[in-house]
Amino acid sequence: MATSATDATPHDALIPVDDAPAISAVNVSKRYGSISALEGLTLDIRAGEVFGLLGPNGSGKTTFIRLLAGYLLPSAGSLQVAGYDVISDSLTVRRRIGYVPEAAPLYRDMRVGEFLAFMARLRGVPERNLKGAVERIVDQLALSDVVDKPTRALSRGYRQRTALAQALIHDPDILILDEPTNGLDPRQIIEMRQLIRSLAGRHTVLMSSHILNEVEKTCDRVAVLLNGRLLGVRRMADTPELEAWFLSLT
Repeated sequence: MATSATDATPHDALIPVDDAPAISAVNVSKRYGSISALEGLTLDIRAGEVFGLLGPNGSGKTTFIRLLAGYLLPSAGSLQVAGYDVISDSLTVRRRIGYVPEAAPLYRDMRVGEFLAFMARLRGVPERNLKGAVERIVDQLALSDVVDKPTRALSRGYRQRTALAQALIHDPDILILDEPTNGLDPRQIIEMRQLIRSLAGRHTVLMSSHILNEVEKTCDRVAVLLNGRLLGVRRMADTPELEAWFLSLT
């Protein structure tokens, strides 16, 4: 379900005007034999917004994210990131995104700074810019207290920040977060929410969640998925009762 590019959001002042959506899906489906994980999804996500995918486990959220990240190929339809096709322009798409899966893997024997430098090299950051890129992201995500610690010694909150840091190290256009607050305590959830909001405008953020409150407080717009199908898209500014709207759809 596409929405008009002229819709306003609570954070419009941060969102650059761009004719092309950051992410565009047209009739995208993913099937495994007779099982449909995603069916006929049509959706546009604007540059600079924080966009939420809301739905229970098995609704198709992670399938859509993995299609964007290049982990899966669509069975049908057209899917573009920053104007590039996820199949024919796969490498270009991957350079433009940062991805944090729900269970973000970290190299347990690497120190945080070493891990970020390693990931920066994998992301194509030039060696001459490596030190500055690591320093920038360590400062941005408040990792200075743990930069010399091995990742295995980090708390859940710092592990999540480090996973987010590796996704941002190459300054991507689009950041994709799969259940970014899963397993965090209340204070860590608040800090993660504030961090995600701070990225709006400079980055397009696509996040999935099955928690109504997190989507309501973090996102500019939200799409509800159920059983692989898109049920609706709404702006948070127009949805004072997200729970009531969600229940009306599902």
